[in-house]
Amino acid sequence: MRSDTRSPRPRGLFIAALLLLTLALAGAIALQAYRNFLGHKATAERVLHDYARLAAARFANRTEMNFYYDAFSPALDALTRAKAGHPDTPLPIPSQLPATTQPHATDFRKFARYTFRYELRSRRLETAGATPSAPVRKWLRDTLPVHSRTIYDPKEHVGAIMRTVDGMSRAIVYTVVNDKAGAARAVVGLEEDPRALEPLYAAEKDQYPMLPRALIGGVAEDSFGSAIVTEADGVELYRSPVQYAPTFAARDSFEHPMMGAIRVQVALRPDLAPKLVIGGMPRSNLPMLLSLLAVTAGLVVAALLQLHRESELSRLRADFVSGVSHELRTPLAQIRMFSETLLLGRVRTDEERVRSLEIVDQEARRLTHLVENLLHFSRSERQATRLSPTAAPLAPLVREAVEAFAPLAAARGVAFRTELSDGLVAPVDAEALRQMLVNLLDNAVKYGPADQTITVGLDAGDAKALIRVEDQGPGIPAADRERIWDRFWRLERDRGSAVAGTGIGLSVVRELVALHGGRAWAEEGGGGAGARFVLELPLAGQAQAAPGGAPMRADLGATA
Repeated sequence: MRSDTRSPRPRGLFIAALLLLTLALAGAIALQAYRNFLGHKATAERVLHDYARLAAARFANRTEMNFYYDAFSPALDALTRAKAGHPDTPLPIPSQLPATTQPHATDFRKFARYTFRYELRSRRLETAGATPSAPVRKWLRDTLPVHSRTIYDPKEHVGAIMRTVDGMSRAIVYTVVNDKAGAARAVVGLEEDPRALEPLYAAEKDQYPMLPRALIGGVAEDSFGSAIVTEADGVELYRSPVQYAPTFAARDSFEHPMMGAIRVQVALRPDLAPKLVIGGMPRSNLPMLLSLLAVTAGLVVAALLQLHRESELSRLRADFVSGVSHELRTPLAQIRMFSETLLLGRVRTDEERVRSLEIVDQEARRLTHLVENLLHFSRSERQATRLSPTAAPLAPLVREAVEAFAPLAAARGVAFRTELSDGLVAPVDAEALRQMLVNLLDNAVKYGPADQTITVGLDAGDAKALIRVEDQGPGIPAADRERIWDRFWRLERDRGSAVAGTGIGLSVVRELVALHGGRAWAEEGGGGAGARFVLELPLAGQAQAAPGGAPMRADLGATA
């Protein structure tokens, strides 16, 4: 028996370890899948940031070319044709400059504030048109020599400075005039309002979009990207009408410093950016992974609980088999001993012979009672228990059961007191009622003190018959009064005691009373001591159908 009770535990621990390993493996797979998603997402985002850098570079290059060909170059060409670089020629005002011959050039004369000529040797600054303020004149004297010497490109004959001076944004466009020896003599140019350049930011966007047409598929530039243009010191010059969040954004600047060191920022439209990635942006699988992991964890927990329940049930069944073996061994030993005594003629008087026969009869009754419980337990496991209720007076049936059980209780000096109300008739199966009463009486005798008096009562209440069995034992704790009806369950104080038991007697009582349409419960005994077990049965005319509507047919006395 000892090996049977312990053998399920190693198997259970092994299965539990496998279940936990399965859960850990599922978690590792989910974690790896999420890491793969994060890797794919990072790759896609790097591609989009590369596209943003490409768009910023193309936008900066396109804008730089527009500035050069449509604004700066035509303005300097007009200054050259007006001979503004000759010291003996009066400096023309902007409106007197000749118009440009380039078809797409801006009307620089309209937005030019003044023209200027700066002699590098004498540091003489001459202006025509609007008069610049003293801070601006000082800034020009300080900036033009340095800029023309370090930034100006003699091959392109153009230089540009984009700065905010004296609270106003200014676009200075100039060229350097050389003397006959080829040395730089003067700086000639004009100042324009940078707002005149705004049309050039969007010019040629159809011919030179920020991204190749193979990527954007004909989508308008304003629909997939926005741009911001600033001076070198960060002052904003231009902002496209539609702006998108800088989720995928990049910065760039004009390639040639001589063009004003202008900086640009381009941001791709976030909700359209995934279309630029082959296959689209990877979608997060975290919710699905968490759901699957939660379901797996739930299944593992349910399996562990079921495994625990099966282990507990296995232990209870082992205890049950041990208890049944003990219950059978004692009466069988008694029957065998006194039978051998009678067969061998070892009795000396008739009183000893009668006493031996009485003990054999008592132990045979005890065996019968135990076997009936086992038979009912077996039938209830197969859901084969059926009753045949017949209207009968209850008092005689209760009295008969008590009288039949009295010899079993006599060995412990237990006496019975009956308080039975006559005239109560209920539809009951007589054998089932006897088995219920015998189980309750056996329980009261086993767990109560020796020489106690057990009270058995029968009375009516609310069209119900109430059968009471009250002992003088230690009673049942309130927290355990419902659990005692479960199969194989015993009070903690009784598990280590010498009181034998199978743990199925009270469960048999509750099942049988339920088949009669009644109830069974335990409560505190009278006077605050002992335990009282109550069976409630419907009286004649109040009987209820058995649970599930199954017909009740007696077969309790049949062989299992």
